[in-house]
Amino acid sequence: MPAEQPSSQALIRTGFISLIGAECTGKSSLGLALAEHLPGVYIPETLRDFCMQRGRTPQIDEQALILQEQVKQEELALLFAKQKSLSWVVSDSSPLMTALYSLLYFQDTRLLNFALAHQRTYTVTFLLDIDLPWVADGIQRDSPSMQTKVHQELLRLLKQEKISYRLIGGQARLQTALKITKALLWPAVKPDTI
Repeated sequence: MPAEQPSSQALIRTGFISLIGAECTGKSSLGLALAEHLPGVYIPETLRDFCMQRGRTPQIDEQALILQEQVKQEELALLFAKQKSLSWVVSDSSPLMTALYSLLYFQDTRLLNFALAHQRTYTVTFLLDIDLPWVADGIQRDSPSMQTKVHQELLRLLKQEKISYRLIGGQARLQTALKITKALLWPAVKPDTI
């Protein structure tokens, strides 16, 4: 007897994109655009939502809750994407950003090991470059000097921990990210034909 063909549902693979980077690097804009073009599910940044709801930045004892909420939203989005047969989930930020802010602002390393391990679960990590003009964008934005510090620390951590990432910069961020993601999910398609 011939083997039973897998259903089209079984053929759906859900890719998981993490957008990380310092403040004001275009993560949210890229995430929304990627989710629309791929298509996929977009997960907004938990930290941004927290700050907007409370009108302030988080305290040290709230960092773990923000990290946990980010993970919860990712799990829900992955489930939704599979139910809707969508190929991608795009996460604006990741627990690594929360852990890094805990380290830089509070000298608290407790979230770092979990966040680094979690960062390895993404299909692809896009690190957004700091080559766009810095623009104040709400209460969780600090300064161009902090933007540079966060970017350098992210580069250091990713390299030290041997976590694969793609640096995305310039004005053609969306086109670059689309070529990379489509090549990852459908390796038979050459990126230059997309």
